[in-house]
Amino acid sequence: MLLRALYALSTLLQLPALSTAQYVAANGTNSSFPADSDGKYMIEAEGIRALFIPYGASVSNMFIKDRGGVERDVVLGFDNASYYSVDGQHPHLGGVPGRYANRIKNSTFEIDGEVYSVIPNENGGLDTLHGGPDGWDYRNWTVTSHTSDSITFSLRDPDGKEGFPGEVVSFVTYTVTPFTWHLKMTALSITQKTPIMLSSHTYWNLDGFQNPDTPLATNHTLHLPYSGLRIGVDGILIPDGTLLPNEQYSVNDFWSSPKQIGANLTSPEILGNCGTNCSGYDNCYIVTRGQDGPYDWRESPVARLSSEWSGIGVEVFTEQEAFQVYSCVGQNGTLTLKETQGLDDRPRVVEKYGCVVMEVQDWIDGINNPEWQRDSRQIFGPEDEPYVLEATYKFSVK
Repeated sequence: MLLRALYALSTLLQLPALSTAQYVAANGTNSSFPADSDGKYMIEAEGIRALFIPYGASVSNMFIKDRGGVERDVVLGFDNASYYSVDGQHPHLGGVPGRYANRIKNSTFEIDGEVYSVIPNENGGLDTLHGGPDGWDYRNWTVTSHTSDSITFSLRDPDGKEGFPGEVVSFVTYTVTPFTWHLKMTALSITQKTPIMLSSHTYWNLDGFQNPDTPLATNHTLHLPYSGLRIGVDGILIPDGTLLPNEQYSVNDFWSSPKQIGANLTSPEILGNCGTNCSGYDNCYIVTRGQDGPYDWRESPVARLSSEWSGIGVEVFTEQEAFQVYSCVGQNGTLTLKETQGLDDRPRVVEKYGCVVMEVQDWIDGINNPEWQRDSRQIFGPEDEPYVLEATYKFSVK
């Protein structure tokens, strides 16, 4: 069964034919380009240079040149790979949350009449976030392939881990082409039906925290052209089964025209938008493109983020049908920046609203809202095709 899974995934990902041991061993790599002294693996192409670490299969650095030709590191991370596992905050920096991203209400779900309980890790035990206290972005993945412009990580998640049923094998491949970052996440349930929903939990600041006028990302402009709806949530951000309209000119209207993330932070309407007494964004926006007829997801970006100061913009393309936006309302100045970021004349930390997380994924907690009919995209068994997530990030400079 495991060999079948490995063959299916390697074929889907077009990976080199490696042995089972190479794919699922706890250590060892297939790489002609070893990690640097900070434990990071670099890939690069024209206009883009990125570094990754096995912990969480995380992106730790993303270098893009701004309008002046200055290279900016536009994602959050730590300087050394060893610090990710000891940082007490663990803000999921650039990792792959799994086996089920985002929140699971009451830390339970039902499959074919059987109720499963997973380990809670948020809100005093009321829910499970990003797969639990030892979710996939807490684990060291195996580097199975590494070239000058691509790297693949693998993970074997055993039956019962964090309470999830069944064994799952997953691969994540990051590739760069000129001015573009591609990601492909694939997972196969080997033994029984189980929920699978992944994402990339990358924190963005397109100024590299080096804008002398502000350390925040509130000046970034966001456009979500297909997101006229969002998932309704309660005060602790658990979906309540409703879909809410993002009415034109409301604080959640990023669809009718682009606007700065900080444009509505003083509006009374923004209070509670990201949970009880929270002003900002931590919202799952639905991506609806089918009303315009057949489409190629590679040609229609679901989001565009840009900074007027650096001139850097990024368009996000994906076949996923939801898009979580988090405006870093939980940051409080205790998370440090990397040496490649920030300015010497102000604290080198991440302040509230200092970054933006953009998570491509499916409808959050769909496993507890069967009326949404997301099972074919969130529940996978041994007889099903693998779970697949693809996304492309195209950078430009104004």
